[in-house]
Amino acid sequence: MLIEDQHPLNKAIMIAVLGKPNVGKSSFINHLLGFDLAIVSSKPQTTRNQFHCTFTIDRTEVVLVDTPGVHSTAQEINKRMNGQAQMGAEGVDLNFVLVDLSTDVVNEFKDFVKNFDAPLSRTWIIFTKADLMNKDTLDMKAKVAAMQEVCPSIEKHFVISSKDGHNIHELTGAIQDASQSAPHLYPKGDVSNKSERFFATEYIREQAFRLLKEELPYEIAVVIDEYKDVKKKDMDESNESHISASILVNRPSQRAIVVGRGGSIIKEIGVNARKKIEAMTGGKVHLNLHVKVSPKWFTNNYVLDEIGLPRTQKSARVWRKK
Repeated sequence: MLIEDQHPLNKAIMIAVLGKPNVGKSSFINHLLGFDLAIVSSKPQTTRNQFHCTFTIDRTEVVLVDTPGVHSTAQEINKRMNGQAQMGAEGVDLNFVLVDLSTDVVNEFKDFVKNFDAPLSRTWIIFTKADLMNKDTLDMKAKVAAMQEVCPSIEKHFVISSKDGHNIHELTGAIQDASQSAPHLYPKGDVSNKSERFFATEYIREQAFRLLKEELPYEIAVVIDEYKDVKKKDMDESNESHISASILVNRPSQRAIVVGRGGSIIKEIGVNARKKIEAMTGGKVHLNLHVKVSPKWFTNNYVLDEIGLPRTQKSARVWRKK
């Protein structure tokens, strides 16, 4: 039954966006949204938490659930990231499994299904990065049939590019057709179920991923120490946000790298992150960053809980001081 203050023709659909690391999930979501909400980098496993992001097509509300890349792992943090992907697929109307066209798509999909380790309900295969391929020679029917042998719930497939928009309109039309009459979950125009505080940590971490090389970004986490919104008395002035955040690293030597010579790296991280946070909040942001050494934070249950990665059934049960 529709909520009385919503239009009777409202429709809605919730879709989990799933796949292996670096298949283009966040780029795909940002293209559909029309702006950069999910963080993106060339490095795999950038996304760590599942969260909702929404857009509308006419009177159809589409709720996308962004999820971490699913992969084989023995590390605690990665077990929890896989668990976030599984949680993201719970209770949705449809699953999009993204597969990178530049790979052996059938084996990549089989590997995803093995590591996802949970049943998939209604599923559409979204082949990504079509801009890197010769679109005229792509015939995916046989490959989709091979995928259906391991996942019978596959209903449709699309070949798309988040870079040049190839087939995006066909996909959004199919999404609208698959939607059902329902009230909108975000009728006031919210674009996510996560707070500005969450996205502030994401944008700081995104800039760290972009500026730091090799394996260091994977040993970095960001936690907000303080987040205050200051309302100005003069209505002509924008609100201000005062944010203090810590960048956690695993070893003392990494702290020096993140800080950079004369503070150059952390300053650039702060400048770039502040611009994105200001674009999100619409007001001025004062951002204060610190680098802290937290040995093996990625196995510390207290830290993992603080950055929004709850334990899963496969998690280690050892707790120690923060």
